[in-house]
Amino acid sequence: MEIWRRNLLVCWFGVFVTSAGLSQVIPIMPLYIAHLGVENTAEIERWSGIAFGITTLVMALVSPIWGKAADKYGRKPMLLRASLGMAVVVTAMGFVHNVYQLIGLRLLQGTISGFYAGSITLIATQTPKNHTGWALGTLATGSMAGMLIGPLVGGFLSEHVGMQSVFLSTGVLLLVAFFLSLFFVKEQFTRSEEEALGFQEVWRQLPNQGLVITLIITTFVLQAALYSIEPIITVYIAELSHDTTHVALLSGLVFASSGLASFIAAPRLGKLSDKIGSEKVMLTALIVAGIVFIPQALVENPWQLMALRFILGLATAGLLPSINTLVRRSVPDAVAGRAFGYNQSAQFLGTFSGAVAGGQIAALFGIHYVFFITSFLLLANAAWFYQGIYRKAAL
Repeated sequence: MEIWRRNLLVCWFGVFVTSAGLSQVIPIMPLYIAHLGVENTAEIERWSGIAFGITTLVMALVSPIWGKAADKYGRKPMLLRASLGMAVVVTAMGFVHNVYQLIGLRLLQGTISGFYAGSITLIATQTPKNHTGWALGTLATGSMAGMLIGPLVGGFLSEHVGMQSVFLSTGVLLLVAFFLSLFFVKEQFTRSEEEALGFQEVWRQLPNQGLVITLIITTFVLQAALYSIEPIITVYIAELSHDTTHVALLSGLVFASSGLASFIAAPRLGKLSDKIGSEKVMLTALIVAGIVFIPQALVENPWQLMALRFILGLATAGLLPSINTLVRRSVPDAVAGRAFGYNQSAQFLGTFSGAVAGGQIAALFGIHYVFFITSFLLLANAAWFYQGIYRKAAL
């Protein structure tokens, strides 16, 4: 088996167990915050947005630093650092006594995390360019499969064993990812003895700076829109449910529905982007996603929401892989880590902004408005992408 294919297989499984572990925590976060002593619903929504978003804010700040280290020392060390560090920190979350300790550990998690980001850079730089779209789409299915399984397992463990067990099992899965990366990932990397280039030097090496800027901004807007509802969707499901006895498990099912759809669609959309162009896939996905968010604000029960989240997963499956493919094709190998680091910063900053803004909007105006604003952002992004990239690529 070729090295790049073997790395893809190993990284896929590592991304899967990492994503499964971390996504176990998402559906129970509002419940865990309530368990820690926060009682008011509006306060739970606010703290949930902060707890979810603070990790990604710090990741946005440190991603260029880790990208620079990856270019100089290799991508495999980044996988080892992220998986082992997160295993320790997430396990500690199961033993906090108040919401402030939880927020502190979520902040620390952001400083050391980035397994998926490291895998993207490693696979993108080790894969032949004519297979990049398929490889990144396949890698994305690892994350999506983890997001499919994780919420279900998290909801089940929370309901039958206790919320602390969710954090402990997550730590174990992250430790598995560490050992898989340590023993099985092989990287063809020659350490550079030259001084690492600064931002201006890296920027000058990009042959199409306008395209990279457009992709980075698109990544930010996309993530802000998609994650505006994630931290508070459990609260929304509780409002839709007549019986809240199984709200944690039901939330896991709703989370998993979009993951299942993305798992099905991502490799196919990746292969399609290699064939017809990532620009066409992205534009269509943005439009469909923007439209599907509207009826999510009008559902009457969790099952309707689950069906719409499944359709949303089909649409969004090709977005980030397509962006990463375009970034890879637009930058030289020597600065690929930095370029992906900048784009990852935009992704994490968008995730943080969306999570915090979604929590605040829900607390002030109601959850329904979060869906409407998210739809507007995605459709506006589609129009901007059409003007900035799609029309130029079609010429």
